[in-house]
Amino acid sequence: MKLKNITLLSIILLITTTSLAQVESGKTGAWYMYFYDTQFKDSNFGVQGDIQYRNWNLGGDLEQLLLRSGLTYRPTGVNAKFTLGYAHITSGAYGDSDDTSTESRIYQEALIPQKLGSRVYLTHRFRYEQRFVEDQDFRTRYRYNLFMNVTLNKSAIEKGAFYAALYNELFVNGQRDIGDNREVEFFDRNRTYLGVGYVLKKGMKFQLGWMNQKTNSVGKGQMQLSFHHNF
Repeated sequence: MKLKNITLLSIILLITTTSLAQVESGKTGAWYMYFYDTQFKDSNFGVQGDIQYRNWNLGGDLEQLLLRSGLTYRPTGVNAKFTLGYAHITSGAYGDSDDTSTESRIYQEALIPQKLGSRVYLTHRFRYEQRFVEDQDFRTRYRYNLFMNVTLNKSAIEKGAFYAALYNELFVNGQRDIGDNREVEFFDRNRTYLGVGYVLKKGMKFQLGWMNQKTNSVGKGQMQLSFHHNF
């Protein structure tokens, strides 16, 4: 399928799911996130990753602590980046309980950036995960995310630029049997995000926004504050 057709289908998916998303009336959660990305000097290789502290509320009730990092490769002459990485996730229980569970995750992803016109910046992210979740059998998951940044006061995402940031991510499960006669649905979850970003200087951006996450059984709104660091 040609890239322009993938883009058209992706934008339709983003618009459709954004319009259908319903913000739950329950307690708002908060995710605080740091993303980093660097490329080794005179090399096609680099490192990227993120640290995310996710809360069931605005702070203190742990939902997840996610630590993720991977080795990246940018082929010469190709506008894409490929990553092989590992993540460790500690998940907390909702409410007063201090119970936690852990997951180790290996992942492979492809990032394909694209620009539409002078102000619209798209990124397609395809990710495949191999998951080792505590008290479950081996699992896999497929993810597709369409990111869209639209500059507001400048035509480029550069120092001093404000931009609207949107994304929609679809998750589907591979193996559905997770052991002990338990099974997960094919559809895992969907995330829709709308925020605003500011470029402090080259390689440093901040974003503040709202994300709605939907699964088959629950939906929840999340405030997101993130720092994006390229060095």
